[in-house]
Amino acid sequence: MGTGFRAQLFTVGLASRPAYEVVALCDPSPTRMAFHNRLLTEHGRPAARTWQPGEFDRLLDEVAPDLVVVTSTDATHDTYIVPALRAGARVITEKAMTTDAAKARRVMAAVAQSRGSLHVAFNYRFNPVHAKVRELLAGGAIGEIGSVHFEWLLDVHHGADYFRRWHRERAHSGGLLVHKASHHFDLVNWWLGGRPRVVYGQGRLAFYGDSGAGARQGYARDYPRAHESPAAADDPFALHLVDNPGLRGLYLDAEADSGYLRDQNVFGAGITIEDDMAVLVEYDTGASMTYHLTAYSPWEGYRVMFNGSRGRLELEVAETAWTRPGQRVESDKGALHGDLAAESAGEPRILLRPLWGRPAVVDLPPYDHAGHGGGDQRMLAALLDDDAPQAEDRAGAHDGLMALLPGLAANESIRTGRAIEIDSLLAA
Repeated sequence: MGTGFRAQLFTVGLASRPAYEVVALCDPSPTRMAFHNRLLTEHGRPAARTWQPGEFDRLLDEVAPDLVVVTSTDATHDTYIVPALRAGARVITEKAMTTDAAKARRVMAAVAQSRGSLHVAFNYRFNPVHAKVRELLAGGAIGEIGSVHFEWLLDVHHGADYFRRWHRERAHSGGLLVHKASHHFDLVNWWLGGRPRVVYGQGRLAFYGDSGAGARQGYARDYPRAHESPAAADDPFALHLVDNPGLRGLYLDAEADSGYLRDQNVFGAGITIEDDMAVLVEYDTGASMTYHLTAYSPWEGYRVMFNGSRGRLELEVAETAWTRPGQRVESDKGALHGDLAAESAGEPRILLRPLWGRPAVVDLPPYDHAGHGGGDQRMLAALLDDDAPQAEDRAGAHDGLMALLPGLAANESIRTGRAIEIDSLLAA
C-alpha cells in the first residue's frame, strides 16, 4: 500500500524471494504502480494487479493477502493497518507507525483484537554499529546508565528534502519529531531496555520557510517548485527531478494522475513543521535523555553519548563531512534518503571511557554507508525470512508505539509549553 520511493525496497525485496509473490499494488497513481510493476518484471516476476485506495477493503476480500506492506503517507498508515489486521493479515508498516494519539490507540486496539500481527520497519536496529552499542551497554561496559545525550544532524542536502515534499505539512507527517525522530527514539528505547515516561520539548521553524533565517540570509529564490523554473536552475536547495530516473518516474511523470509536487521550494509558504527541535525525556529506568534534531546542518551524522556508573560510551557517525553547493542527485538509488555513501562520509567510531582508565576505541567491521549502514537489507531479512538470525530484533506494535509517543508528546509540549506524561496520550 503506497508505491513511492521508499516502497521500492520492499517491492524488490519481495520479488527477490521465491517464498513471496507480490499480487497487488495499491496507490492513487497508476503511473507509480506501473513503475513498481516494471521492477517486478525486471526481477522475473509477474506484474501485480493494481488498485485504488478506495478499493482497499475489496482488495482484502478478493485477494486475501498473507502480508500487507504499508508505505503510504504517514498520516494514512492506520487507514490500511487496521483493516489489514482485522482481515487476519500480517502487516509491516514503515515508520512512523502513525501520526497522532487517536490513530495510535486505534492501531493498538486492532492489534489486540485481531488475528493479524504488526511490525514496524525500524532499519536502524539492524545497523551493526548500533547492535554493537547495545551489546556493550547490555554487557555492563559503562555500568548503570544515568543519562543519554543524542544529537542528530541532517545536512542542507538531505535535511532540505523534508521541506520540499509532503513531510513539510504536519497533517501528513506529524513533523520531524514523529516522522524522523521515531527512528532515534526507538534506538534509545532498544539500547536502554526502557520505556519513556515524561517528555518536554521545544522547537521552531528556524531556517526553512518564507520567514526563516535562510530566507533572511538571501538563500530564497522566487519559484513555487523547481521543475522548469529558471530561478531554480542554480539554486543549491532545489531538487531537479529530471536528473534522477527514479524520482522522475515516480513523481514527475506521475503528477498528472497524482497531483503531487515533489520539488517544492524549501523557502516557500505553507510549511507547518519545525526544523530545529530539542527534547528532554525521562525513562522508567531512571535515565534521562537530551535529544536535538537539526535539519539545516553543514554536515550530516549523529553523536550519542551515554554516561554510566562505570564510565562513558561515545558513538559518532559521519554520513557527510560537508555538502557541495549545487549538488544534483543524478543516481537512481536515492542519495536524498541515506541510500548512498556520500563522498565525504567517515568511519563510525565508538569510544569507551572507563572511570580510572584510558579511553579505548572499540574495533568495528568495515562500515557500509549505503542502505542506512547496511540496516535495510538486514531488516528485510529479519522481517521476511523465517531463518533470519536477527529476527528477534524486529520491532513489534508496542515498540512502534513507544517510538511514536515521545514525538507526539514533544509536539504537544511545544504547543502547550508543558511537560507531557506519555500515559496521558494513551487515555481515550
